[in-house]
Amino acid sequence: MPAVGKDIAHDSARTHVAGVSEFLDDRLPLAGELLAGIVPSPVAHGRLKHLDVSAARNVPGVRALLTADDLSAHNLFGPVVADEMLVVADEAVFLGQPVALVAAETKAGLEAAIRAVVVEMETLPPLLDIDAAIAADSFTGGTSTIERGDVEQGFADADGILEGVLDIGGQEQFYLESQVAIAVPGEQGQMHVHSSTQHPSEVQALVAEALGVPFNHVICTCKRMGGAFGGKETQAAPPAMMAALLAQRTGRPVRFLYNKDDDMRFTGKRHAFKSFYKAGYTRDGRLTALDVRLFSNGGCSTDLSPAVLERALLHTDNTSFLPNLRVTGRICRTNLPSNTAFRGFGGPQGVASTEHILHEVAVATGLDSLEVRRINCYGIDERNVTPYGQVVANNTLPELFDTLRADCNYDGRRTEIDRFNAESRTHLKGMALSGVKFGISFTRRALNQANALVNIYVDGSVMVSTGATEMGQGVNTRIRQVVADALGVSYERVLLGITSTEKNNNTSPTAASSGTDLNGAAARVACLKLRERLAKVAADLLADADAGLTAEFESVVFADGVVYDARRPQMRLSFEDVVKQAYELRISLGERGFYATPGVDFNRATGQGHPFLYFTNGVACCEVLIDRFTGEMSTPRADVLMDLGRCINPGIDRGQTVGGFIQGVGWCTLEQLVYGDDGTLLSYSPTTYKIPNATDVPEVFNVRFLDNPNNTISLHRSKAAGEPPLLLGLSAWLAAKDALRYVHGRRNEPKLHLPATGEAILMNLP
Repeated sequence: MPAVGKDIAHDSARTHVAGVSEFLDDRLPLAGELLAGIVPSPVAHGRLKHLDVSAARNVPGVRALLTADDLSAHNLFGPVVADEMLVVADEAVFLGQPVALVAAETKAGLEAAIRAVVVEMETLPPLLDIDAAIAADSFTGGTSTIERGDVEQGFADADGILEGVLDIGGQEQFYLESQVAIAVPGEQGQMHVHSSTQHPSEVQALVAEALGVPFNHVICTCKRMGGAFGGKETQAAPPAMMAALLAQRTGRPVRFLYNKDDDMRFTGKRHAFKSFYKAGYTRDGRLTALDVRLFSNGGCSTDLSPAVLERALLHTDNTSFLPNLRVTGRICRTNLPSNTAFRGFGGPQGVASTEHILHEVAVATGLDSLEVRRINCYGIDERNVTPYGQVVANNTLPELFDTLRADCNYDGRRTEIDRFNAESRTHLKGMALSGVKFGISFTRRALNQANALVNIYVDGSVMVSTGATEMGQGVNTRIRQVVADALGVSYERVLLGITSTEKNNNTSPTAASSGTDLNGAAARVACLKLRERLAKVAADLLADADAGLTAEFESVVFADGVVYDARRPQMRLSFEDVVKQAYELRISLGERGFYATPGVDFNRATGQGHPFLYFTNGVACCEVLIDRFTGEMSTPRADVLMDLGRCINPGIDRGQTVGGFIQGVGWCTLEQLVYGDDGTLLSYSPTTYKIPNATDVPEVFNVRFLDNPNNTISLHRSKAAGEPPLLLGLSAWLAAKDALRYVHGRRNEPKLHLPATGEAILMNLP
């Protein structure tokens, strides 16, 4: 039976539940291993006046203490633009930026040495939010623009115009495993780095640059991560760099691990955004023009902020055809840790802005917000081109909206909500049905490539190595399924090797929901090459001159662990027998596969192109219940309908959909980053930062997939499920806004920014 399409359990499910899955800090200390830590900057912005490390060097067990002077030319780093100091040389730009690196024999010695370092800083005024950065003209890079049509004429043609500002909060990745790396020095200046990273090749490169050695002197491996959500795409590199620098200095293995509080305080988050908008609309709710200015809080350095902003611009349309659009974006440079990737990668912020505008149009026209979304929805044969010029092919959005509307009894429940809110003095109900159109591919063209190594052993077992990293999302399981079917063997005969830069070079990060698309396709290419070789061997073995059956490898079939000629299927060989014969004939049983996503290209100068291979679409209807006295909000029911094409693994895709949706609800309604005036993150632990828990999951939670076999351009006709469902969490926020309309009046819009926490809702209740 084929493996693709089956609900095969995550390959680490049993070991996770049993508590025996190995994560990086679970590894026993190596002989001579040292523990590493940082002396953090005590201020968010300040000039280093005096640094005295003499007392710290004398702490028993301290084996290395490095300052900026020890790093010289290798102190400046960055994944795209090298504009961040690994160790403060003169000016600290975020609270917690390393001022010195320490390696010691014991945890007690490490902590004592960190306390013994004397740091004197001249405190400078910090810029912490978007408004302050705009006022100070503090930006990273220039203005990015996507534009179509005649915006001014669109405003002239409108029946009404609305203007406003929307604040969109950031979000902590809150992975369970903190940033961690172990660096092991080798011969001839080589270094082996074990890292909890989504991007081993980037860790390899940045560590090599920090050490001043060629890339081939550094090997980076990653077995698995205890969660990442984008937070380990670029920000796994600094811990690895610091561990490697100390290992190079001491000649001993070094382990670097942030505790949870420090991880939250010193690492980047989802970017906060601010949207200034002006929209023109007709009486029936159709948008005639939209002018949006997006500002993101990039933090202290470039990191991935330009790419995050670009994806926000590319997703401002979301499910709506916008004939006249101008959307611009700028990155604010502030004194926070450099903000970075987070599931959705700017897409959620761009979508939030437009979904808010559609809700305001519904308020202004007195229409139901679903009617406004539906009338603006992309069409099938017309109104089907994005502002950046890509056709929305195989568009299932109208079907998704209409199907879920009927399935969840939207209209009947709307009548019931009207009745409930008219009668209840203690609670409010609200409901919203919103959609997502999420582009799948990296917007940087070079990242849309992958390579894979597939080795078949003489016993018929298979080992696959790719650049994909497993962070709980099930990419290893899916690739095993793809390889099993490509070779016609059972799923159990295939294993995924530890991700390593010595086996797979120049790999892309496991991000942009493309891990399976890219790496699975590369592995399949390798398998097809191997299968062609084996088919020729099998054809000779299956040939029967007496029966007139000549050797034709095109007729050879691989399925269920056996090999046969389709012209005489009763004569069968085991896969292992064919492999053994190939080995005896000295035919290679290893192969490398390479895949490059076809047809993706985007011109940043013109804001036009084909940046995505395809779109993953979905819709969600969320119903909320608000306590009028406390502002507390719950979600009694949610219905989600996704178009994931033909799932490679429906069970894992369901898990991704449920998890992504709930994480999106958390961002929209619960999770709030709170900073003090000095840049201190006040919500830096599980006690002060609230992520969704079991009680936040809707009591009625219906998740269903649309059967769509028409996505012929992707691997096994599947669609990516990693990021798109998160954006459907916006339906909870929109439902809260809908509920508040009942107390503000149906034609008045409450000023409910994102996230809609209980406190924010309470402040909007009269």
